Amino acid sequence: MLGIIAQYRLVAADSEHLTAEERKVVAVALHNFLSLKEGRDGQAQEERLIPPMLAFSKLRKAFKIPSGFRGNQDALRRSSVVSVERVSLDPEPNPQLGLRFCIWVALKFEDLHTEESCDLVSEILYTNNWFSLYWEALELLKKSGVLITSESIRALIRSYSLMGLTEKAVETFGRMHELDCKPDIHTYNTILKAVLRKELFLLAFAVYSMVLKSNCCPDEYTYNMLIDGFCKSGDIEGALETLTDMDQSDTLPDIITFTTIMSGLCQMKKVDEANRLFNVMKERGCQPDLISYNVLINGFCKQGRLDEAVSFLQLIERDGYDLQLNGYSSLIDGLFRARRYNEAHLLYTRMLKEGIMPDVVLYTIMIRGFSKEGRVGEAVKMLDEMTQSGLIPDAYCYNAVIRGFCDIGLLDRARSLHLEISENDGFHNTCTHTIIICDMCKRGMVREAQEIFNQMENLGCFPSVVTFNALINGLCKAGKLQEANLLFYKMEIGRSPSLFFRLSQGSDRVFDGVSLQKKMEQMCEAGQILNAYKFLTQLADSGVVPDIMTYNILINGFCKSGNISGAFKLFKDLQLKGLSPDSVTYGTLIDGLYRVDREEDAFKIHEHMLKNGCKPSFSVYRVLMTWLCRKRKISMAFSLYMEYLKNVAGRDSDSINALNEHFVRGEVEQTIRGLLKLDFRFREFDVAPYTILLIGFCLANKLDEALIIFSVLDEFNININPTSCVHLISGLCVEGKLDNAVDIFLYSLDKGFMLRQKICKQLLKHLLDSQDKKDYAIDLVGRMNSVGYPLKKYHSCMAVSSSTLLPLLPPVFGNLMAPLLIGCDVRNMTAETLEILSNKEIAATHLESTEGKFKLLEKMVAVRFIVVMLHISNGVYLHLHLGFRLL
Repeated sequence: MLGIIAQYRLVAADSEHLTAEERKVVAVALHNFLSLKEGRDGQAQEERLIPPMLAFSKLRKAFKIPSGFRGNQDALRRSSVVSVERVSLDPEPNPQLGLRFCIWVALKFEDLHTEESCDLVSEILYTNNWFSLYWEALELLKKSGVLITSESIRALIRSYSLMGLTEKAVETFGRMHELDCKPDIHTYNTILKAVLRKELFLLAFAVYSMVLKSNCCPDEYTYNMLIDGFCKSGDIEGALETLTDMDQSDTLPDIITFTTIMSGLCQMKKVDEANRLFNVMKERGCQPDLISYNVLINGFCKQGRLDEAVSFLQLIERDGYDLQLNGYSSLIDGLFRARRYNEAHLLYTRMLKEGIMPDVVLYTIMIRGFSKEGRVGEAVKMLDEMTQSGLIPDAYCYNAVIRGFCDIGLLDRARSLHLEISENDGFHNTCTHTIIICDMCKRGMVREAQEIFNQMENLGCFPSVVTFNALINGLCKAGKLQEANLLFYKMEIGRSPSLFFRLSQGSDRVFDGVSLQKKMEQMCEAGQILNAYKFLTQLADSGVVPDIMTYNILINGFCKSGNISGAFKLFKDLQLKGLSPDSVTYGTLIDGLYRVDREEDAFKIHEHMLKNGCKPSFSVYRVLMTWLCRKRKISMAFSLYMEYLKNVAGRDSDSINALNEHFVRGEVEQTIRGLLKLDFRFREFDVAPYTILLIGFCLANKLDEALIIFSVLDEFNININPTSCVHLISGLCVEGKLDNAVDIFLYSLDKGFMLRQKICKQLLKHLLDSQDKKDYAIDLVGRMNSVGYPLKKYHSCMAVSSSTLLPLLPPVFGNLMAPLLIGCDVRNMTAETLEILSNKEIAATHLESTEGKFKLLEKMVAVRFIVVMLHISNGVYLHLHLGFRLL
């Protein structure tokens, strides 16, 4: 108590109320480090003691601190100038000046009420490298009987953190007990902020656990930092639980709390929940600001729900705000994502007219938008414009252009740009390498992708989990499963094999996030917070850890190769490592089991999924429905889809049951119309279940039902995919319903589909073999030619007899509207047909003979043609092209 009183009165310079005993305590505290000169040897201690008020007056004089100073910012700024000048410019600076300043800060820091004042203290300590000196000052004060407060130590922790010396901040926090000092909530907040800035979320959560066990009451600042940490680490449930803790502790959440959680929800694609929280915030009397509105606008735009995003603009105007740069950026980005390019450009122009200038983020959005639009040249121009405006393009800008080049097939240009910026700006970015590796893998250039991957570390650019996943996926698709597996193990061991084996062995091994969190809490409780910090940073620097996507890629590779046992080994391994299988994992295994004809086991996996609380996504049901339809079990597939719909939030079970009854009674049209009505009501339309059922009916030879689905979807302007068209055409040809088959083929032409050669040959052959559909074949090939089908591929399939060919030949070849004659193999052509083909008048009109060889006249414009294979001799065939001019 005596030390506290003395400390307070010393700082206040209240000399007349100091007792003799208090003066003695203060004198001891300031002895040897506040005096301007040391006492002579042999002097009595009493003679060497400096009167306390004299000492403090010297401190005031050195730093020009007024007597009644109470955290005055200007006075502190003047003191910093003096300190920096005295230390930096004076050739023989006073060795005691730093200690005096440190003593003053230790005793006075809690009275500095502004961030700027506190920042100035940190700047002085950092500029003069007085951190160690400050700790010495604290130790001397403690030895002198002065009670060291948490605020005194917080000044040092805060200074270390502000200057980026997080490890020293953590070390200082861990040494507080040496000064018999316990952290208060402000000190806990300071260290929380430091570790969260380094994204050491597990350590931050462990520190929060220390807060609760120390009986400190978290304040609003604590909760907001913790919520931000949960959101950034992807643990939105943890953020929501913390919000509940706030309510229970009577700490009112503010606009920052709600906005942070809303942003986290939007990042997790839970924009509807974010919208509900927005309404809760308003109901609690917390008025949203422009940032809150922008978070929701951005969330809706990222989900492609632009109409709802635009509706928020009215709310913004109603609350007296104007749409600013961030709002424009979100809307323009959303329009680009929705491929509404013209609207995006118009909105950008409108923004410029309003005098709002783009920043680096919006330039990046525009560059990415141009690139996705295929206008990469304009994206490059915008890079130049950005530079001319004084803004420096960052990695995101360059990556947008590089990705754009890759998307339009200009991989060489992408690599050239990457090389150029690397040489000029020393630009080496993991994402850039990943983009190029992904594109190479898509093109089957796996070896080249591996070379780039191997060069990354030499450039000081370490592969991310996305980089590993891209290359592993490429290796799997190339059938190089063994190499993919080796890369997976390299990823798992990381750059520090010893750390990996230390974590994976022993009784306290760390194999998942939960066990790692527990280890952090145990180390913090044992006072080993510095060791915990070093452990986490070493772990972060050791490389990347395989995530569920990595396992899913490998499991898919094993399943596609038929190695189902290898896939299940990985399935068990990922669970031992603390990862939880997701819908993709289960769906991939189900597909793999069906591939090896193990349908019963596939349904067991589905049951395992439900039992373990993993909610199946539609992708799982899509796999099951697809395989069931392939096995002609359409009713079972439809029942599964109804089961899925019942588990979708907001769906009415009665309506779904009614649809099921319609289907059982064979009322396909009513069923499909009812499903579409449900989908449109909830804005969750997906064409996949409809096409799966359509194809299933085709495979089951129920073409009438398949045509009903096609007609209803076409009525609602819903595009039917090429695969569905192929199955319909094939089935209709087999059943002899050629009119319907031709209609489907014409539909595919109108939609711009380029169907495979096999189905085209099948349709044309059936038309030519029919008695009354030959003209259809001629017309179809003409249309195919006009849209770019390579007709030479269809020569061999059109083997028809001369009796079929002759009626198609026009009596006068010079007819301006001569029909197209389909190429045919006429090795066994009759003499009559050969006579027509060898007619001199025809040859003179359309062909010229050069050294006994026929060649096609190149001056024909927009012609229909016939390709005839003539048997010359000894297995040699000549392709004869007869052209007919069309005007």
